[in-house]
Amino acid sequence: MADYHAHSNYSDGRFLWSMARAADAAGFEALGFADHCTVSDREGPRRTRARMGYNLDRTYERRREAIDAFGERFDLSLYDAVEMDYDPRDEAEIGAFLADADFDYAVGSVHYLDGVNVHFESHFAAKSEAERRDLVARYVDRLVALVDSGLFDVAAHPDLLERNPAFRGLLSHDDYVRVAEAFRDSPTVPEINAGRALDDYGDVHPTGEFLDVLLDHDVSLTLGTDSHAPDELEPRAQELMRVADEYGIDPVRVV
Repeated sequence: MADYHAHSNYSDGRFLWSMARAADAAGFEALGFADHCTVSDREGPRRTRARMGYNLDRTYERRREAIDAFGERFDLSLYDAVEMDYDPRDEAEIGAFLADADFDYAVGSVHYLDGVNVHFESHFAAKSEAERRDLVARYVDRLVALVDSGLFDVAAHPDLLERNPAFRGLLSHDDYVRVAEAFRDSPTVPEINAGRALDDYGDVHPTGEFLDVLLDHDVSLTLGTDSHAPDELEPRAQELMRVADEYGIDPVRVV
């Protein structure tokens, strides 16, 4: 198992060493730390950054030292990565940061619509269906822009909207095809993400229908548990491997 999407205390996860130790004990071949990072100079992202403490752009060198040190203690490969919040308006800042930081790989994510995290159910549930459908269209536009940007090696949880009941079921087959065509023509690889597969959401990203469309377009996929705690790593990895076996997917290596 190579997991390219885990978090540590350098964003919203547990101590880096405890995550590495759990992955090693579970027999992982590799674990990639893709901690959250926001580099936008716009007011909304700056407030989110201050509130959430996503300061990897200031601490990545310190984390890199720790990863290098732990690499000698555990029998697995540890990767130095990042999960960047993406907005097309921030491409210049993101590109400059990634070029300077030189991570092993970069993960891109669309987490926000209208400055609000897409998980925030009550905010979006209060909107009309027409408004929610418009937001879904904007989410798809932003996801395609992420893929087309060429900034990222991996696109995280490409149908993240599905976690929110206010959006669930609003992504259409045509939306899936549009995104799959973008991935087909891009070096950016979508991940199968198990972040909520074993709890309230109860499914991986992408959903089964979306996975079918991606595979029909010959899109390669990789694996990410999206774990934030040591005890999440092994069960989520097992679920990812179950899905990969069910769909006949041979996950690609990112590095």
